[in-house]
Formats: sequence, C-alpha cells, structure tokens
Amino acid sequence: MEFTIPAMSCGHCVKAITQTLTQLDSAATVSVDLPTKKVTVQTSQPPEKVAAALAEAGYPAA
Repeated sequence: MEFTIPAMSCGHCVKAITQTLTQLDSAATVSVDLPTKKVTVQTSQPPEKVAAALAEAGYPAA
C-alpha cells in the first residue's frame, strides 16, 4: 500500500515514520521516497490501521 505524507520533509521524518510502521508490524517492509513524499508499506495490517498509526505519530496521510 502507498501513502502520501505531506508533512514528511527530512531524514528525521523518514526515521520516525519507519519506526512507527515497524512498531505496528515488526515484519513490515517500509520504503520511503522523500522527494515525492511517498511511503510504500508491505504489511499484514489493514490500510486503515496503518493510516491511523501514521496520523497518531504526527504524519497524516493525504
């Protein structure tokens, strides 16, 4: 699944997002493209739960 994260602007954001998603699912594969502000996640979690975790971490998906 892919999310656009408008608030993502630096390496710290990337690290925080990656940590949030791996805490949600330790087996998740996270790929971040900072210039396009896109996060691709391979996880067994439903998209709604992933989006909620991102929002709770301060990085709501657009």
